[in-house]
Amino acid sequence: MAQATFAATLFDEWIEAGLRDVVISPGSRSTPLVLAAAQRDELALHVRLDERSAGFFALGRALATKSPVVVVVTSGTAATELHACVAEADLAFVPLIVVTADRPPELHGVGAPQTIEQGHLYGAMVRLFEEPGVARYDLASSWRPLADRLWDLAKGDGLPAGPVHLNAAFVEPLAATPLELPERESVTAPRALDEHLPDVASFDVAGQSVLCVVGRGVSKEVIDECRQLNWVVLGDATAQGSLPYFDALLRSTDFVDRVRPDLVVRLGGLPASKVLAEQLREWSVRTVGLSGAGFVADPDHLIHETYKGVPHHDYAPLLASHDYAVAWSRGSDDVATWLETVERDESGLNEPLVARAAVAASNASGAALVVGSSMPVRDVESWAPARQSATYANRGVNGIDGVVSTVLGVAVDSKALGLVGDLTMLHDVSGLMEGLGNAGGSCVLVVVDNRGGGIFSFLPQATILESESFELLFGTPRVHDLEVVASAFGHAATTVTTLEELRTAIEKGLSSEGLSVVVAKVPSRKKNVTLHQEWNDHVVDLVNKSNA
Repeated sequence: MAQATFAATLFDEWIEAGLRDVVISPGSRSTPLVLAAAQRDELALHVRLDERSAGFFALGRALATKSPVVVVVTSGTAATELHACVAEADLAFVPLIVVTADRPPELHGVGAPQTIEQGHLYGAMVRLFEEPGVARYDLASSWRPLADRLWDLAKGDGLPAGPVHLNAAFVEPLAATPLELPERESVTAPRALDEHLPDVASFDVAGQSVLCVVGRGVSKEVIDECRQLNWVVLGDATAQGSLPYFDALLRSTDFVDRVRPDLVVRLGGLPASKVLAEQLREWSVRTVGLSGAGFVADPDHLIHETYKGVPHHDYAPLLASHDYAVAWSRGSDDVATWLETVERDESGLNEPLVARAAVAASNASGAALVVGSSMPVRDVESWAPARQSATYANRGVNGIDGVVSTVLGVAVDSKALGLVGDLTMLHDVSGLMEGLGNAGGSCVLVVVDNRGGGIFSFLPQATILESESFELLFGTPRVHDLEVVASAFGHAATTVTTLEELRTAIEKGLSSEGLSVVVAKVPSRKKNVTLHQEWNDHVVDLVNKSNA
């Protein structure tokens, strides 16, 4: 009964803190935990057979709710399956409470089945590791503080949010009725890491040309504040309301010379654009980080100083040059006008047009957008209009692991649109097995079918290797009919070859319950490289002639 009471106490404390979603993969040793969760009406339970899918589904729920989600698995290899999602949550600052059930100490090292070393399984990736041992009543006063520590460190509350790990050992019998729970005690809030930094209120950029680079973790509200200050905001695929088409614009040396900033401000993560990263290094101007939107990425060590807080449009010393903002806006508007002409004239599909259609559908419907790694995230960042709806991407580790499951997690009781490549879909095909499960919601998964790994065609490997070797090792085409694969799991599925078919299929899927898969057939990966070059060259000619 102590084990049942221990598990019930954990969930009681987490519910009081705000827990609403628990993701479970079936297993025996985790019985006390899943029974405790199932007995609480406040919780939505999501059961996923594959632990890797469960982890990324939980990550999607945490992204959408901006609150910690608990994922529960049994012992053994089940715990190892969560490693990839823990890595992503760590570097993307997503609050996850990972609870792995374990055998008691006496069953370790003696050949007991389903028993591995689970202590510190995820290493330094977790904000906190706890291993309280088998529950005992004489330690009941420690159970609520344990739950609080896990919740607080996952949520962040001034510290970087991320995953935490509770490895909980249980002995048989595993099913029991909990007794009266220990009383709740007050807890102390964690201390913020940036207390020693100067406040943004002491930051003065009046009249300067300010380029603001934002990424993962920066909200629409913060971006709006920056724009009201005449800061030119260049954002990654997840940024809402940032200036679009900057990657193509920065390929023009004439434009680059005209828009050299006096100051670069950095918030959150980094865009995927290599062109932007190279230009920031080349400009080498004063660069300031603002910590108020979370961890500031700086792999090139360009930041000279850091302030705490985020900008506010009422603070006059932060008002930058209006003319500088206009120069960028005119260039972006010229590209937008040309791309709208391309859409009117082009009935067929290509990869940038699929990205544009997905963003347009998300903006029009209000459905959250989840963008897969490799080419989709780059096409959204480079060629799509500004995102207006909530947009997510697993850009902590930038992998293709679990993206389908992440999309599904975001879609629960809502609407979500996923944009992924064909290999990304196949890599997480087990996510299709569950779909939305017993949860409501509408989810459309747009799969760009270029028959292989499109990103590699842009890398040196594509020109260095013979075609046959490149395809075997990097292109890795698969012969599966993706529509048939999706249909085999019981989901609505269709294949489209034109923009109009794509738009219609997305609209139909977002108006339907459950998961719909839309397979977008596009030209070969080799033709895609040529297309990107042609489009980039056209933008360079466009901005040079317009003298934007």
